[in-house]
Amino acid sequence: MRNILVVIGIVGAALTAAGAPPPESSVDTLTVVQEGNSVWVRQGERVLLRYRFGEVPYKPYVEELYTPDGIDILRDSPSDHKHHHALMYAIKVDGANFWEEHNAPGRQAHRGLSNLKTGRVKDTPYARFTERLDWIGPESDKVLLQEQRTVTVFDTSATEPALITWESRFEVPAGKEKAVLGGSHYHGLGMRFVKSMDTVGTFITPTGELGELVKGDEHLTPAPWCAYTAPANGNMVTAAMFDSPGNVRHPALWFTMKEHFAYLSATLDLWRNPLEVMPGKPLVLRYGVALWDGTADKEQIEVTYQRWLKLAAPSKNQ
Repeated sequence: MRNILVVIGIVGAALTAAGAPPPESSVDTLTVVQEGNSVWVRQGERVLLRYRFGEVPYKPYVEELYTPDGIDILRDSPSDHKHHHALMYAIKVDGANFWEEHNAPGRQAHRGLSNLKTGRVKDTPYARFTERLDWIGPESDKVLLQEQRTVTVFDTSATEPALITWESRFEVPAGKEKAVLGGSHYHGLGMRFVKSMDTVGTFITPTGELGELVKGDEHLTPAPWCAYTAPANGNMVTAAMFDSPGNVRHPALWFTMKEHFAYLSATLDLWRNPLEVMPGKPLVLRYGVALWDGTADKEQIEVTYQRWLKLAAPSKNQ
């Protein structure tokens, strides 16, 4: 069984202005290139990830994410929830809603790309890009939060799965007293799956059990990781999300549901316990996603999680 590991970390602080990124960078078989409103990461001719930052009304997001056999597991803006954008990060900031996209939502404004590059870290090829965003409230152009978001794709295909890291830094803008993070019980890093994965899959946790029942079949489960396995367009796939031990409120509370449609998100319990971000103290979050062609069991997921913990750790040489 082959698998792709997508590592997503979210950290928050403003990025200093940088020059225009190069149009493309490549090392070995990995390339990263900006094309129109998107950044593409490819391994040879095969697409690993498409990140969309332009011509989006409210938030940039990972629009396409493929298993090693070329199956895209993500669904963007379905008719039942137009604001579900594939793999996205959204919460409330100072009461402004950045998740739903009606009734005057906030918006994550793209402020630039930089650092499109390839190289090696720990003898592993990687491709990387960085985006700057301002989280802007609905009532004015006031910036409520600033973010630096960096996506790194590792190529370990010779012996191990491909790996991707997404790091961000959230920071309070200059002159602002604080930012209060809140939201619903499902707000955080969320993944909407393709339609064929709805209602029929199985959630997997380290203990084999789901946690607190909120309503319907919506659970919140504290765990270092959570996975979902289901058929994607006729082929079984498994998608796991990982929480870093360095994240605030680790382990994450995983929101899961499949009764009407399948959804998985990493949450911080912000609906009951809002979190304050103070000036000079950036919030650092790091999450991971792993994709298998086929069904992965708990042991396989745990092995990949442990590998992710080693490869996703920040390095001064990266």
